[in-house]
Amino acid sequence: MTKSVTDDELLAMGRGIMAEEAGALEAASSRMGDEMVRAAHLVASCGGRVVVSGLGKSGHVGRKIAATLASLGVPAFFLHAAEASHGDLGMVRPEDVGLLMSNSGETEEVLSLLPYFRRIGAPVIGMTGKMSSSLALNSDIALDAGAEREADPLGLAPTSSTSVQMAVGDALAGICAKLRGFCPEEFAVFHPGGMLGRRMLLRVSDIMGSGEAMPQTRVGSPVKEALFEITSKGYGATAVVDDEGKLCGIFTDGDLRRLMERRGVSSIELPVEEGMTRSPRTIAPEKLATEAVRMMEVSEISVLIAVESGKPVGMVHLHEILKSGIS
Repeated sequence: MTKSVTDDELLAMGRGIMAEEAGALEAASSRMGDEMVRAAHLVASCGGRVVVSGLGKSGHVGRKIAATLASLGVPAFFLHAAEASHGDLGMVRPEDVGLLMSNSGETEEVLSLLPYFRRIGAPVIGMTGKMSSSLALNSDIALDAGAEREADPLGLAPTSSTSVQMAVGDALAGICAKLRGFCPEEFAVFHPGGMLGRRMLLRVSDIMGSGEAMPQTRVGSPVKEALFEITSKGYGATAVVDDEGKLCGIFTDGDLRRLMERRGVSSIELPVEEGMTRSPRTIAPEKLATEAVRMMEVSEISVLIAVESGKPVGMVHLHEILKSGIS
């Protein structure tokens, strides 16, 4: 029968497991040498794809490493070690690089892939916890992903070892991205359906109100005309332009309240320039929507006028940006 354990003891155990894994990562980092740089150069200069393969828990980690490489601009896919020798090796080409993973370095299914990679001339990077293993000794480059002990209470389940494998894979992917000059815009292209893609790809021109949808009032027009633009277009503001269409200012519902406090109800008959804000904050339509949010937050405003060659071409409201998923 299991001995009764208090919640405090369970919490201490959980923290101890995490601390154990953190220590394994620190130790792996201190062991890392020029083999990681050589592996990264090999992958970054690869004309094909990185073929990641493993079995069991190493295979699960391998799937994640392949996905991370791909998301950082390094073409990669996961090859199940057990399926590979039953026809899936046909996916591997001479221009590819193999990343074979086995904590023991003696996993039979993984080792059986080595002769094929050798025969077609594709280089192999071995990731293992035993640098004296068959995998390490027969790889072109061996990466040390060893952990002194597992972090689970029995010291048996892959815990520390898989954490180290994951971290070594992340380090390899990050260095490769740097070598390839991978940029945030490229990252967004690979993530078009998620928040990261929206944050990086959405521009002011994609969400601004333009044409008839943009509120605009000419200098000399009465405030009541500007008020109609404000209420009918729904931005809480209107751009104020001269006879050539150049931006002169912005008139907001806040400007209206302040003008009426000074001049009374009759102020709606005054020219709009009597109450407009001159030199308003503007943004170019090709700028990222995230930059528009930052400008609004810094200036404590809710609308921006998009301007090209001194003329307003659109207006964007903070609520529109937030509705699009940008924050």
